[in-house]
Amino acid sequence: MPKVPSQTINGKAFEYALLNQFFERLEKITQTSIVDNAPFQTALKCFETFDEKEQGQYKLVASFAVNFLLDIEPRLSNGISEKDILQLEIVSDKEGQVGDVRDVLAIRSLQKWEIGISAKNNHRAVKHSRLSNDINFGQKWLGFPCSSEYFAEIKPIFDNLAELRTASKATQKWSTLGDYHSSVYIPVLDAFKKELVRLDKENPGIVAERLVEYLIGNQDFYKIIKGKSKVEIQAYNLHGTLNLPFETVKPKFKIQRLKLPNRLIEVVYQDNSKTTLLVTLSEGWQISFRIHNASSRIEPSLKFDINLVSAPHSLFVNKLFVG
Repeated sequence: MPKVPSQTINGKAFEYALLNQFFERLEKITQTSIVDNAPFQTALKCFETFDEKEQGQYKLVASFAVNFLLDIEPRLSNGISEKDILQLEIVSDKEGQVGDVRDVLAIRSLQKWEIGISAKNNHRAVKHSRLSNDINFGQKWLGFPCSSEYFAEIKPIFDNLAELRTASKATQKWSTLGDYHSSVYIPVLDAFKKELVRLDKENPGIVAERLVEYLIGNQDFYKIIKGKSKVEIQAYNLHGTLNLPFETVKPKFKIQRLKLPNRLIEVVYQDNSKTTLLVTLSEGWQISFRIHNASSRIEPSLKFDINLVSAPHSLFVNKLFVG
């Protein structure tokens, strides 16, 4: 396997552990199959890089999460007939680039039903998006193109970075630029902030909702965050497709539908920060955008580490402590 970051290996291993626990629990009570695709094989290989004790920990945490999901998703264990097969699948990372953040799917084609899980190992970031001269974030994220004024503001900054990279044959480091937070990050963030506010003003009631859908996901899903001795389950029930009954079998807990925002309230710098913007939206949503260079060497693009700071009070969250 080519060298991949440990965070990726941990995440993929957790995806495999979840899918495997679903299969082990459900194959005894309903027709169940695993889609043996390339993402499944990758996740299995990542899982197999751990020793038996660590694998046991992954399985234990995954089993806690799966047991809870069986209580709130009756369609996992209930089929209409022998032909109603529950298909378990690990999806390609490419799906996340088009707004679907789910890693593991449980599908019943006969019921025209599916649920998805975003599996996280010790981290809460929602997206890692980039800014550069040729990335039209307005079009890509929201469906509305960025203005020529926005590109005119960021172009000299990214052009200069591209020239430095070319002149040094891609060896010059960011540290040679001195206070690049002030000379690079702040002007780019200022342009981004101005453009986001403009897009919202020109498309009232739409941009705030689309921003959350792009960042959080355009499909309903459960986010399962694995910690050392606990697992957290969050339900992003934006469109009302989670927590459905099966015939007369009702879920053991009720999950409210989340309200999407319809208004951008403000975009401000986080206190004492030159790298992070806080975007506050209606309905209790707040998102942080921390800009950073993905590599120690200069390149003509910057990366956002985007985190959900707060969500509506109706976001279902359950923390299970693992022995």
